[in-house]
Amino acid sequence: MEPVEPINDVNTLTHLKRRKYNLLIKLALKMFEEGAFPSVSELAIEAQVSRATAYRYFPTQSDLISAVVDECLKPIILWRPEHTKAEDRVEELLKFAYPKMLQHEGALRAALLLSLQQWANERLIASQAEVKTEVTEVKEKLVRGHRKQILSLVTEPLREELPSELVEKVNHALSIIYGSEVFMVLKDIWQLDNDNVQSVTQWMAKAILNQARTDAKK
Repeated sequence: MEPVEPINDVNTLTHLKRRKYNLLIKLALKMFEEGAFPSVSELAIEAQVSRATAYRYFPTQSDLISAVVDECLKPIILWRPEHTKAEDRVEELLKFAYPKMLQHEGALRAALLLSLQQWANERLIASQAEVKTEVTEVKEKLVRGHRKQILSLVTEPLREELPSELVEKVNHALSIIYGSEVFMVLKDIWQLDNDNVQSVTQWMAKAILNQARTDAKK
């Protein structure tokens, strides 16, 4: 396939191209929710567009999954807290975000799968660096960093009562329960339903904040 010029900013698309982009995103999301893990070429076939067209919008599978996840999580990314206390903000975020994450669980699991594959591929490349073996190098790594900004916003009130290092530790701990990784533990291993997943994460969030305040008193 000949190289194609990628689209760098979807916000500059014409109305027609934006419609095609939205169609590809919608179709990719449907495939992920059905348990598929489509490549850009497979998406092109399913959408009945040329591979060149699909690759212009999504040069790599990482770009495809990142775009789908961003679309799914757009309401969460744009979310802003209404409360002033950290514990209220955490509860507010989890109540708002989890139903939307569970709604698009297939796409989020696809992002997790790609991250695991990229990690394994990088390890393979490193271990065979001095051996001439055909290994496909990851040129574009999937980066998922929205939770950093969101959690920093949620825990901002804590900076008035806790040392900076404790606030960062709270952010690190909350990032374990605020994200799709929790599906693998609470749903796959413990077989919890969606309501119980949300109940457990709320309980864990309270425990994290309580422990941080206890540590600050020592």
